[in-house]
Amino acid sequence: MSLGDPHDDFSTRPTPSGTGDAAGRIPEIVTLGLPRTIADLSRLVRIPSVSWSAFDPAHVAASADEVAALFRDLGIFDDVAVRRSAIDGTGDLGQPAVIATRAARNGRPTILLYAHHDVQPPGDDADWLSPPFEPTVRGDRLYGRGASDDKAGVMTHVAALRALVEATDGDLDLGIAVFIEGEEEFGSKSFSTFLDDNRSSLAADVIVVADSDNWDIDTPAVTVALRGNVTFRLTVRTLDHASHSGMFGGAAPDAMLAAIRLLNTFWDEDGSVAVDGLASHAMETPDYDEERLREEAGLLDGVTPLGTGPILGRLWAQPSITVTGIDAPTVDNASNTLLPEVTVKVSVRIAPGTTSSDAFAALERHIDGARPFGAHVEISDVDLGDPFLVDTSGWAMSEVKAAMREAWGRDAVETGIGGSIPFIADLVRVFPHAQILVTGVEDPDTRAHSPNESQHLGVLRRSIATEALLLHALNSRPR
Repeated sequence: MSLGDPHDDFSTRPTPSGTGDAAGRIPEIVTLGLPRTIADLSRLVRIPSVSWSAFDPAHVAASADEVAALFRDLGIFDDVAVRRSAIDGTGDLGQPAVIATRAARNGRPTILLYAHHDVQPPGDDADWLSPPFEPTVRGDRLYGRGASDDKAGVMTHVAALRALVEATDGDLDLGIAVFIEGEEEFGSKSFSTFLDDNRSSLAADVIVVADSDNWDIDTPAVTVALRGNVTFRLTVRTLDHASHSGMFGGAAPDAMLAAIRLLNTFWDEDGSVAVDGLASHAMETPDYDEERLREEAGLLDGVTPLGTGPILGRLWAQPSITVTGIDAPTVDNASNTLLPEVTVKVSVRIAPGTTSSDAFAALERHIDGARPFGAHVEISDVDLGDPFLVDTSGWAMSEVKAAMREAWGRDAVETGIGGSIPFIADLVRVFPHAQILVTGVEDPDTRAHSPNESQHLGVLRRSIATEALLLHALNSRPR
């Protein structure tokens, strides 16, 4: 099993000998501990902890227990527990999360480490080259659902703390809180309540959210901009019952026609969003050409990109609308019938500067004004998440960039992300004075949420070293 390119291997770098330099020992400690880290990660991947309501919640509970055991085994926390909070507005409890705490000593700051242990559904097993919940190493990558998103984030925290304890011989004054969520992939429905219920335990000066990606397998990134999201079901109705398409087609409007016409109003001819009120955000972006987009997104020959402007601006700072599902008869089951209703699932990404509530109101206005043939429409199952811009001026940002430079051997790139981490807005609400760092273990080939998700093991090692170096720096820094 290869763990990275030779030029990238920590074992080839000189480390202090006999100097007692704890920070200088960390990369080597991380490298020597990597087989154990991969074994622990593999054990987590074998647990099918899908948090969606249609899946067995016992697997999420088992995953939480396994994660809690990993943090208990570190021996540095005052308390480690599995907890659940109510979903706001309902009597239901959210999925189990893991919380671990140790108090700061001698005037040191406190850091909160976040990740999530739940995963996306695997989809069709036939689309995987190896079973989704059987971790498999091929080349430099570990394949499996959750191998990267975000059980590698969980193990980054565990392994970084192991390295810190070994490098300092357990001489820690740093306050540490850990929050490993159990329902991020299902909308973080109890997240806000969980923060309120555990506010005093999770209060921190710095928050590390280990759920993003890197520029490539050789270059680290710190995420500074996140799009928000609005998702909903849209049902279009035109008839009170199905009718024979030969008898009434051409006069009676069917729901599929109305839905297609309505959905098409979401975009201009070039694929840019055409909903008034969904604005773009001015943002400088690194160079990223069309060829890289074609390779990373998998565009087929002859297929052209959407939108206008710099490609990363389209991905990070412009809105997008995607229809992610349609409830309609399958082709094999299709009869010559005018459909009375069609339901679609719509996923909208919104640029920084627009709130999710304003975006949803704009979408409602647009849909109501674009109903073809007087079709009846219903919007349901709405989920909102605000976009976020990270303040890059704080000392914690300087510290994490220095740690990345040491661990990766090159400077970090400040990036946006087209996806959403909407709970960050809740973190800001509850802990307004905390500095937030959005890091991660993914890379452009990770394929999170898709078949054949994988974690590059060299990236994992460097991510662990980065966090361990950051923790070491904070362990000696006055609050």
